[in-house]
Amino acid sequence: MEKIVLNVKGMSCGHCVKAVEGSVGKLNGVEKVLVDLDKGQVQVEFNPSELNVDTIKETIDDQGYDVV
Repeated sequence: MEKIVLNVKGMSCGHCVKAVEGSVGKLNGVEKVLVDLDKGQVQVEFNPSELNVDTIKETIDDQGYDVV
């Protein structure tokens, strides 16, 4: 397993948390997703042989948030 922390702009409420956790959590290879609204961060634990970081970033972008 690999763990990454992404800085994400635009998340401000519980709906944002559910949107990001739900979409990233559905990706094959994702073990765990944790959103920290206060820090504007998304922590993802995933299997790098099944998924890459770019796909995770694109999935967050698709929800309307900016990965910085």
